[in-house]
Amino acid sequence: MKLRAASLAAASSLALSGCLLTPGAFTSELHIMKDGSFSYSYDGEIQMLALSKLSEMGKEETFEAECYDDDFEKRECTLAEVNEQRAEWDAGASAREAERKKKAEEMKAMLGGIDPSNPEAAQELAEKLERQRGWEDVTYLGDGLFDVDFRISGRMSHDFAFPMIEKMPMANMFVTVMLRDDNQLRVDAPGFAAQGGGNPMQGMMAGMAGLAQMSGESGKDIGKIAVPEGTFTIVTDGRILANNTDEGPQASAHGQSLVWEISPRTEQAPTALIAFD
Repeated sequence: MKLRAASLAAASSLALSGCLLTPGAFTSELHIMKDGSFSYSYDGEIQMLALSKLSEMGKEETFEAECYDDDFEKRECTLAEVNEQRAEWDAGASAREAERKKKAEEMKAMLGGIDPSNPEAAQELAEKLERQRGWEDVTYLGDGLFDVDFRISGRMSHDFAFPMIEKMPMANMFVTVMLRDDNQLRVDAPGFAAQGGGNPMQGMMAGMAGLAQMSGESGKDIGKIAVPEGTFTIVTDGRILANNTDEGPQASAHGQSLVWEISPRTEQAPTALIAFD
């Protein structure tokens, strides 16, 4: 029972942090030009774990006695063991309910007031996004997965980050552009790497993989887990000072391009430093 409780606690923790969005299959492009113009697009999948079956794992409240022998092999429980475990379960009922309500309120706050337990929550979020500039189309596919078409353009006179959702604090961004002195800017895409490189999503991906394995062993269905799969391209006529692509800058009709092929095996998040002399 302790092992099972640990897996559910891990699921609940991931679901709470998983209010943060994760990319699935996608194509993304960032154009930054020396005349100050920029455009960004993201076409593909985005998953919100707070609306997926993964989050539901942490809500399970069904008692089930579990006993193991000295070799940690599962065995049938005696009546005394069942009664003892049930007594412990019943004694913790109020504490579990209080914790459930607390996490539900925390999750609702992180979702900008949207209640993830509401069957209409996903559609409400889709409509909310489509009211924001840039979100041209948002279609809910089920299990916390959205198909989005995001496109925005303007002047690069300020820092930029994607995604940004009204009233929803985001701890992990897919792409950030930070302006520096001396007409330089740095591009980072921490959301487009599943492991390594100091990527803050590394622990999340590892945890989801572990939960998927536990789910398979127990026969549970946690639904589709989106992982980054696609391409990220930067096009610029500026001077590329640094980047971590495999091929380096390539000639483009608009100057130079940097292309990253993203997969679940991507170890380093895309990054580039560009100067506009």
